[in-house]
Amino acid sequence: MLERFLSDLEHLVNIDSGSWNAAGVNRVGDFAAARLVELGFAVERVAVPPVDGVPLGDVVVGRRPGQGPRILLLAHLDTVFDDGTAAARPFTVRDGIAHGPGVCDDKAGLAAGLAAVDALDADADLVFCCTPDEELGAPGSHPVLAELAAEADYALCLECAREDGSLVKARKGGADVRVTITGRAAHAGIEPERGANAALAAAHLVIALQSLNDPAAGTTVNVGVVRAGSRPNVVCPEAVLEVDVRAVTTDRLTRVLDDIDALVATTHVEGTSATGHRHGVCPPMEPSEDLAAVAVGLAAARGLDVAAVATAGIADANLVSALGVPTLDGLGPVGGADHSPAEWLDLASVTPRVTLLAELITHLATKELP
Repeated sequence: MLERFLSDLEHLVNIDSGSWNAAGVNRVGDFAAARLVELGFAVERVAVPPVDGVPLGDVVVGRRPGQGPRILLLAHLDTVFDDGTAAARPFTVRDGIAHGPGVCDDKAGLAAGLAAVDALDADADLVFCCTPDEELGAPGSHPVLAELAAEADYALCLECAREDGSLVKARKGGADVRVTITGRAAHAGIEPERGANAALAAAHLVIALQSLNDPAAGTTVNVGVVRAGSRPNVVCPEAVLEVDVRAVTTDRLTRVLDDIDALVATTHVEGTSATGHRHGVCPPMEPSEDLAAVAVGLAAARGLDVAAVATAGIADANLVSALGVPTLDGLGPVGGADHSPAEWLDLASVTPRVTLLAELITHLATKELP
């Protein structure tokens, strides 16, 4: 199993498949589709609409009917890396640790899911979905995921385990908010009083927005991008803020987004105004404790000390969980430093984690949860 996994992983990592590279994403999708056919799945390719005029890759959906509850397996085909990264940092292994763009997020998860299905003894009823736009919040895949969730009894997301080996039983929900602040241009030296400084209004708003952070409640608001003005001798006529918002429950997410709307509607500098636009709104993945307990118990029976934890990152699991499907994530091998040049995967974790995933699928196919 490990030899085939490593071959699959090397092939996948050496393909540039940033979310906006539809051709590269579809090359990874071609590979996944071919492997699923090899494993007895009927495969469908679903085109998704462009985002901001940019085409995306296809969703790959494999179906292999069987006995028992329907189990939805989720992986994604895209990465966050620019074209040329695979050539600059190809797949390498040093001291049992694999490196390369997407080696952990999520190419190892995809390869692990294929390996676990190949190892199954149970005649499980499986749907294997590979999305092309998870790193964008799945704007094109969302309807496909909703359709598949409506038919699923359980969902297992193949993002890799946390760095300490933990599974993921809960994820924060989140949203992106773009705030556009409009002011009025004027000559900064001769008649600044005729202007209305959007940059100054933005500065006030950044401070106000950051004050919404509530670490005790698990709510975070991060103004990650600030753009304003074009020349120092012009009173700034426009500014843009890009804000990341995360919360542990749907209620808290709704509340903080409403608070942001209220702040945006407040005039911080006379003569300026602001508008906010929400996008990428994603509900939290709230915990399915029984499902997590089964996975932790199966790991313990194999001598693995594995916990199930909450994390702040967002994944396809959020969207499926919010539709009422018991969901567990972090079922790939152990890795870390996602989205960075240091991304890594512990190859010693591959066999035990693939085995655990296969055993969990078998358990769900043949036994009821407590």
